[in-house]
Amino acid sequence: MNNNIFKIVLIAALFLSGCASVEPYNYSALQQAAPRSILVLPPMNSSVEVDAPYSYLSTISQPLAEKGYYVFPVSVVDTFLKENGLPTPAEMNGIALDKIDEIIGADAVLYVDIKDWGQKFQVLSSVTVVEGYIKLVDVKTGELLWDAPIRAQYNPNNNGGGGLVGALVGAVVSQIAGEISDNSPQVARMANAFAFNSAKRGLLNGPYKVDKKKK
Repeated sequence: MNNNIFKIVLIAALFLSGCASVEPYNYSALQQAAPRSILVLPPMNSSVEVDAPYSYLSTISQPLAEKGYYVFPVSVVDTFLKENGLPTPAEMNGIALDKIDEIIGADAVLYVDIKDWGQKFQVLSSVTVVEGYIKLVDVKTGELLWDAPIRAQYNPNNNGGGGLVGALVGAVVSQIAGEISDNSPQVARMANAFAFNSAKRGLLNGPYKVDKKKK
């Protein structure tokens, strides 16, 4: 996906999300716990794409760091857990919170469940979809601090002209391009941006948030 197109779609979606009628999130638990560090466990995967968990995992550190939180290096954590007898995300997600507190010392854990992932080839269109759910849990108390759906999709087909023939050509070109490049990680970044920066229920800034105006 072209980066400029990605930015335009993202800005438009964030603007529209700010205008939409959304119930304000209750941040009292997050404000009281005030976590400084976050451990992200490899996602659970309910989709049919076997590569989805680690592809998504590569997109999550940056937006959390930009919100002002220390994020434990995801690849180091994954390797550490595998070397200690937990080879799959399902087993990693089953670690008791007191063990995470004792061994790693994170303030909070981010759990991710991927529901749908990847390119969907249809008759006249091709759409890249990312859909799932994330939740932030306090390591000390087990209390839910914040949660949000993650959802975005990207349709590169231009059906604005050419009628049925144009739509068919666009679909074929899109499918060929899709076989060459996978847009899923970029769509995941878009879904993360929607979730973390939503006007009324995005993640609050952490203690290490950098104010760009002071730079």
